[in-house]
This record gives sequence, structure tokens and C-alpha cells, in this order.
Amino acid sequence: MHIATNSDQIDISIEKKTQKLAQKFQEKLKIGDVVFLEGEMGVGKTTFIKYLINYFQKKNKIKLSEVTSPTFNLLNEYKIDRIQIYHYDLFRIKTFKDLKNLDLFANNSNSITLIEWPQIIQKKPRNCIELKFTYSEDFKKRFIKIKGINL
Repeated sequence: MHIATNSDQIDISIEKKTQKLAQKFQEKLKIGDVVFLEGEMGVGKTTFIKYLINYFQKKNKIKLSEVTSPTFNLLNEYKIDRIQIYHYDLFRIKTFKDLKNLDLFANNSNSITLIEWPQIIQKKPRNCIELKFTYSEDFKKRFIKIKGINL
């Protein structure tokens, strides 16, 4: 089933649509992928990541984790079979020097890296997938635009 191309804007206003999209997205991710998730606060980035990680866990028959935003600790890690998932939230990172100390892309040979608030990153990795979350003008609907992968 075709859900998205690189240019489609997808309505994810209904949570079930977010779940379904996260499942399709999970099926396409590969070890070494880096996913940038951009969008305003509350638009659905962490919710999408929660469903994404939970689908990885279901697929590997692992107990589902409570997935929360790592706003204060900057990083949550999930070990799923032989895959390490790194979930970063860079909202509180203010300088490039602080970012360098995190060593974001050092261990991506057996991992998938998910980064909320990636705007401070000056150079995108070549295997970067971008998800842009937006609200409608009246804030009643939410959308996601995907760049770097076809679903």
C-alpha cells in the first residue's frame, strides 16, 4: 500500500493515521539511518517516535517500553534485538559546541538515530531522512512531510 512519496504531505490529525504511518516507516528503516524530526512543540514528533519504537518492539516480541521525550536528559536509548535506537531531543542545545560533545553520529553502524529539534546540526549525514511536522492554519489538523524515503 502506497502511503507517501518524498513530496506528499500526509494528514496525521487522527492518531490511528499516525500509528499506521509509523508502522510503514518502521518497515523501511535500515541500520545506519538518521531521522530528523522537525516541528513545533506538541505537533506529534514524540508520539510518532513512540509508535515507531513500539512497532520495532512488537516485531521482535519485546515488551513495549514507555517512550517519552528525552528533553531533559537529551537521549533515550532502546535496545531491540541487535539494533540500538538512539532518540535525541536537541531542544535545549543552544551552541554547536554543546552539540559536538554529544557525538551524535559516532555509533551508527548498528543503530538507528532519531533526532527531534535537529535545526542546530550544521551538516546532515548522507543517510538522513527528514520528517517535517506542521499544523494547519487553524491548528485543528496535523501534517507530516517526508523527505529521503518512499513509503
